[in-house]
Amino acid sequence: MKDPRYLVGQLLLAMPGIGDPRFEKAVIAMCVHDENGALGIGLGRIVPRLTFHELLRQMDIDPGLAPDVPIHHGGPVEPTRGFLLHTPEWGGQESIHVAGRWALTATLDILRAIAAGSGPKRWIAALGYAGWGAGQLEQELCGNGWFATPGSDSLLYDCDVDSRWAAGFQSAGIDTRLLTADFGTA
Repeated sequence: MKDPRYLVGQLLLAMPGIGDPRFEKAVIAMCVHDENGALGIGLGRIVPRLTFHELLRQMDIDPGLAPDVPIHHGGPVEPTRGFLLHTPEWGGQESIHVAGRWALTATLDILRAIAAGSGPKRWIAALGYAGWGAGQLEQELCGNGWFATPGSDSLLYDCDVDSRWAAGFQSAGIDTRLLTADFGTA
């Protein structure tokens, strides 16, 4: 198997029959993957009844110039912790740069910057993250649980959340109608 760090900056797409309903048709932007484990932000589902303006108000930040967009369900770990996956030209307190493709920030300074109109050009807000312990994601990859594909800007920022999973496979030349939960060995 390749060095697992190749997954950083990629999208992980859940394969049919992954075995965990929380990840059915999941799309995960991989931000960290090393010998200690992995962290990604889910981009395949929206948090119901919560928008960016409401989130800002809950943090006592005036929405100002911020667009009122949906919030993504980033994953089952720490579901009340906020993350912004964004273009790398903006960096703030504790921003993590991800393979030169995007950045991940989880501090209030980015929320204030977006509200003031001085934040990153493009961004996605999420609550929670997907996390794996040391070796866990590698086992899931060997068990055909996930498919990795490049995380293009169009898949991240332009694709409708309900279409992102299928569009991710399509970007790799795979027709999701031909995918099955059954697999075997030769």
